[in-house]
Amino acid sequence: MHSSGLWRPIRRRDYVISARPWRAALYLLTSVPLGAATLLTLVLLAVAGSALAVVLVGLPLLLVLVLSGIPLASLERRRLRLVDSTPLADPHREPPGTGLAAWLRTRLQERSTWRELGYALLFATVLWPLEALAVGAMLLVCGGLMATPAVMAAGGDGEAKVLKLWIADSYPEAFAVLAAGVLLLPVLAYPLGALAAGRAVLTRQLLSVPESGADSRLQELDRSRMRLVDAFEAERRRIERDLHDGAQQRLVALSMTLGLARLEGPAEPLGGLLAKAQGEADVALVEIRELIRGIHPQVLTDRGLPAAVEDIADRSPIPVDVRLDVPGRLLEAVESGVYFAVSEALANVAKHSGATRASVRGGVAFGRLAVEVEDDGQGGARLAADGGEAGAADGGEAGAADGGAGGSTGTVGGPRVGTGLQGVADRLSVLGGSLLLSSPPGGPTVFRLEVPCPPARSRT
Repeated sequence: MHSSGLWRPIRRRDYVISARPWRAALYLLTSVPLGAATLLTLVLLAVAGSALAVVLVGLPLLLVLVLSGIPLASLERRRLRLVDSTPLADPHREPPGTGLAAWLRTRLQERSTWRELGYALLFATVLWPLEALAVGAMLLVCGGLMATPAVMAAGGDGEAKVLKLWIADSYPEAFAVLAAGVLLLPVLAYPLGALAAGRAVLTRQLLSVPESGADSRLQELDRSRMRLVDAFEAERRRIERDLHDGAQQRLVALSMTLGLARLEGPAEPLGGLLAKAQGEADVALVEIRELIRGIHPQVLTDRGLPAAVEDIADRSPIPVDVRLDVPGRLLEAVESGVYFAVSEALANVAKHSGATRASVRGGVAFGRLAVEVEDDGQGGARLAADGGEAGAADGGEAGAADGGAGGSTGTVGGPRVGTGLQGVADRLSVLGGSLLLSSPPGGPTVFRLEVPCPPARSRT
């Protein structure tokens, strides 16, 4: 929702009787304890970190202080939904590797981290006191007016001070003041809603990184890249249909015609040639069926990614356990990319690992699909990097961060490093995904991929 969309509901006639005033009040009220807790946390981290920095113990505390804006910003993006229905995207990117060091290096280099720290300081020192003052004033005025009869009854002297401005000395006057407070409550809902809308606009401006010209060009490049992926998938599907409806049907007809010719009982050597021709047609038919399945399996189109991976596991020469928790259908390009990545990984396990069992597990969390293929083989697998070798034989990790490099798992313990996963890495890179491999000597080998997975609003 744009900023103008936040102000538009306040001008509607039904604003007072809708849920928006209550949501605006809740948004401002929850700022008070959250802001107070943020102020206390920042002060404690700053004081303790500065005092202990001379003995190096305070340095981690100062690092936590620098990063404290990240969890606060994440909570603020969720709290913003009270008054703004449009989600505020997380501007942080995925680290290029695993581990705390890679995560810290990425976060400290991001502009968003420092903007969120600035927001935390502004929120702790300026924003929440102003919001507490505004909401407190409204509650004080309306509550004081509406409580006048109760104050008069509790005092027992037949009079009550109204907001310490004047004295009501009769119950009719007290109830008139109460009615004025009730009537004033919807009137004050408008400035309260305007304050919440302004606060939401400020939050959105501070917690979303403004797009520079380069960022806009990169986003357009990403969009055009996804359009190319969709066009590529559509062309693959067209080739699949042409092979299925054209060449495959012709081969079936040819095989049947050759079979009928053999039934006529021609003399040798024509009978032998017909038998051989029919055998060749049957072999070609099997090969073209495998080719069609390799282009885009029908089970992936009809039943989705978990069923397609189950189909790969059933055809694997070694037992494979599959545990995929994928809610609903994903974008076609995401399903296809993950399917072929898992297929390539299981093919490498069967050819090179010497494993007796493998597993495929994964699920969706925080808008990303993570899938791991693990086997109990000998380990020592490698990923190629730009045609070279990036060994993981020392028990470390070799990865294709963001899909930028990759190769086949190659032969265990040998110098060969294939290029089967290079296409997988490139394909995941187009989808904004990453590819990692961990394979210490002796195993286990873990092949992990992650891709963003927005819901499939359209399957085309």
